[in-house]
Amino acid sequence: METKEAAAARAAELRELIRRHDYRYYVLDDPEITDAEYDALMRELRAIEERFPELVTPDSPTQRVAGQPSPAFAPVRHPVPLLSLDNAMSDEALREFDARVRRRLEGEAPAYVVEPKIDGLSVALTYEGGRFVRGSTRGDGEVGEDVTPNLRTIATIPAALAPGAPARLVVRGEVFMPVAAFERLNEARRAAGEPPFANPRNAAAGSVRQLDPSVTAQRSLDCFVYAILAAEGFPEGAQPPATQWEALAALRSWGFHVNPDNRRCATIEEVVAACREWAARRAELPYAIDGVVVKVDALRQQEELGSTSHSPRWAVAYKFPAEQARTRVLDIVVSVGRTGALTPLAILEPVRLAGSTVSRASLHNEDYIREKDLRVGDWVVIQKAGDVIPQVVAVDAAARTAEARPFVMPDRCPVCGAAAVREEGEAVRRCVNTACPAQVRERILHWAGRAAMDIDGLGPAVVDRLLAAGLVRDVADLYRLRAEDLASLERMGPKSAENLVARIRESLERPLARLIFALGIRHVGERAAELLAAHFGDLDRLARATVEELTAVPEIGETIARSIVTYFAQPETAAFIARLKEAGVRTAEPGRAPAGEGPLSGKTFVLTGTLSMPRREAEERIAALGGRVSGSVSRRTDYVVAGENPGSKLERARELGVPVLDEAAFVALLEEARAGRTAGGGDAVGAGAARPAGAPGAAGEGNGGNDRADL
Repeated sequence: METKEAAAARAAELRELIRRHDYRYYVLDDPEITDAEYDALMRELRAIEERFPELVTPDSPTQRVAGQPSPAFAPVRHPVPLLSLDNAMSDEALREFDARVRRRLEGEAPAYVVEPKIDGLSVALTYEGGRFVRGSTRGDGEVGEDVTPNLRTIATIPAALAPGAPARLVVRGEVFMPVAAFERLNEARRAAGEPPFANPRNAAAGSVRQLDPSVTAQRSLDCFVYAILAAEGFPEGAQPPATQWEALAALRSWGFHVNPDNRRCATIEEVVAACREWAARRAELPYAIDGVVVKVDALRQQEELGSTSHSPRWAVAYKFPAEQARTRVLDIVVSVGRTGALTPLAILEPVRLAGSTVSRASLHNEDYIREKDLRVGDWVVIQKAGDVIPQVVAVDAAARTAEARPFVMPDRCPVCGAAAVREEGEAVRRCVNTACPAQVRERILHWAGRAAMDIDGLGPAVVDRLLAAGLVRDVADLYRLRAEDLASLERMGPKSAENLVARIRESLERPLARLIFALGIRHVGERAAELLAAHFGDLDRLARATVEELTAVPEIGETIARSIVTYFAQPETAAFIARLKEAGVRTAEPGRAPAGEGPLSGKTFVLTGTLSMPRREAEERIAALGGRVSGSVSRRTDYVVAGENPGSKLERARELGVPVLDEAAFVALLEEARAGRTAGGGDAVGAGAARPAGAPGAAGEGNGGNDRADL
């Protein structure tokens, strides 16, 4: 009879064998054994674990479909922001990107890595001690959803890493559904009477966010890993990658599935040629791509180039020319947005385009229709802008019939009947009635949006019922709702009513930046709202600001400034803000010093490495005292805060002579600043607080990649 000790030894041996064969099959595409032999190893391991359940380990290959269905996904804060990419839509745009890179590098010639842009779902994977411990979606770039049980079911995401990997590792990858698997899945859904997925990306995203991991396991998902987000504890003698190309090779050696179609290019002309090649060959690939990602290869150069709040300056996404389709315009209708803008919309004969069925397309404004001489009944060519938004690009006038009829933009609002006015210099007509039901509806939906006040459960159907029942006339009325008011609505029981009221109440404490964005001021997006909140710190201060004061805020131009002044000058705005305050909406950041007024005013900090406090907390503490955080080191940087395993920003600080603070010195500086001392030169820091790198207690050499947001 087999002893437990012998079974444990054999199970460990089998797990190692299976991991080795997984690596050769999924990563190297060079299997050593047949599928039947692999299945026999898996059956033997499963049999041992059934006889001795106590020997089952979380990272065992048999546990890829383990776990109970989860009722919800827990939030996961990423160690560094998972940024988006700027787009390049032409060869010339690629060359302009190269020129910008060269200027910032002061003429230094960069090499590039070109990677097919997989059309899937971005994920972050965390490994500790070589074991997969957590996987999350990108989410909003700062916080994602914990989908670890589902990601464990994907065979190309290793449960354990090969020798040589860092002790702690966070990587970024793309989960996708191969084209063949997508077609099989849709065939099965049609046979079962279920609606097919529109495209492979939607199928992958829906599969990863299943509540039951066993459903995910059936979807034949794959994952390419392409970036190191954080890495700590390299084995003795091992060197961190110095380039993106070396990073891809390291990821592959540690057991990750890395796209074999990646390539390194020495010049931008090689990049242009590679992008053209993939544009021509995209249909040949076994996975869907919507472009090519171009990255500066040297990580040192990436650090020097830095990032904006939205995207890195060292990478760009070359977007393929949009796919086109031909269809017929059945009708043109007009919608009314939250700012009163009347937007014509083409109702199309449904047609397949870029992986989905399209039945509507925006026509922008009346000039757009007139310029194209577009008529109801015309045959048109449509495409998806950026492979996402359908638009009409051409009219087939030769196919026009006598039944085609011209479209005339209404001079009255189609919803409330008020005048629709087109002001001089404007391309759109706007309904002048700010109480127009369509505008009110869209303003409430905008207010409740995730990037605004984030009121979960307040979607279009609920808003429509609230308006129809006369329970709300504007956003401020939301905060007077009671559960008993809502419980009488259709499909709204007592429990649902209580939950919605609770979520509305929670939104009272949203940060000022979200409130400013939620107001829906024309031209004020999320980034502008963040800048304004950081600078003014109080909605009343923002409301009193002049155009000159507003344009003094970095990145705020005259168009945004005039729009803000116009918004707050309206009497109805003052009344609305007063009602929000009466309801308890927070209109100022407690304990936050407006930019230019705090003890750290004018001071710029750069954070690198791992701190004991969350990075977001460190950034907020700096901002609360009037300072600002930058993503890259320059001669204008006042302090570099270096935690454990700092990146190359530490080396850059040394080169430029920028003071370096370890965490203890950083905290001391904050405490001194909070106590009211001036943050200037060495006096603010305190004697000896700005320790030179390498001194006792200071941050030491890093791995070169733990504080970067790679894409």
